[in-house]
Amino acid sequence: MKAAVRTNFDDSVSAYDAYEQRTGRFTALAKLLAAELSARVDSPVNAVLDAGAGTGVSTRVFAERAQRTVALDISREMLRKLKAAPRIEADFDHLPFVDNSFDGVAFTASLFLVPDPAVAAREAARVLRPDGVVGAVAPLGWVDADGTDVFADLERESRSPTGADAVEAALANEFTVTTGTWCFATTAEDVRRFHAIPAMAARLYPKLTVDERVTKARALLAGLEGTVEQRWRWIVGVAE
Repeated sequence: MKAAVRTNFDDSVSAYDAYEQRTGRFTALAKLLAAELSARVDSPVNAVLDAGAGTGVSTRVFAERAQRTVALDISREMLRKLKAAPRIEADFDHLPFVDNSFDGVAFTASLFLVPDPAVAAREAARVLRPDGVVGAVAPLGWVDADGTDVFADLERESRSPTGADAVEAALANEFTVTTGTWCFATTAEDVRRFHAIPAMAARLYPKLTVDERVTKARALLAGLEGTVEQRWRWIVGVAE
């Protein structure tokens, strides 16, 4: 599973950046999450682990607010695009840091990609200092104007390896959590762009090759039109 995730994101750099340049979605999620992290604790969040940093979109957001930000990702090709912070290639199950290293751990649009978020949550608790804070964002999907899932009538669901409920439960086992939902108006074309990212096309066709899955995803979503709402759940936890 980890090898597949690594390969998927190694193959996704250009499409990921193109989607972000078009929508600014991951920057927006990181800014909102950074604000929630700071709001949940009394002391400054000066040392942040950006867990699942990708090409550094979220890292740049946290680095503007923290004195020290470390970018961690399983994909070496993603990390190659990141120049402004220390970079660590590793997975969430074995964070290569000593105990009590960070004030905050941020899983911006990343924790739902692992098969067992409970392990990552325990590792986050270990590397956080007392009264530290953790945050995660997980997709809830896309709905049309009447609230219907846009994939309801299609032959495939866009499913994460781990659902938002499981991400929330994993963090709730280790932290006192607060949750909510962020909603963004987006276009049908941007839903197609999201699923043109090879790692995201794997939500639909995980067993196909990169080119095959992207082609199939575009064909599946070809009839989608107009404006839809994209929903994300945020979870922020404070160490007890």
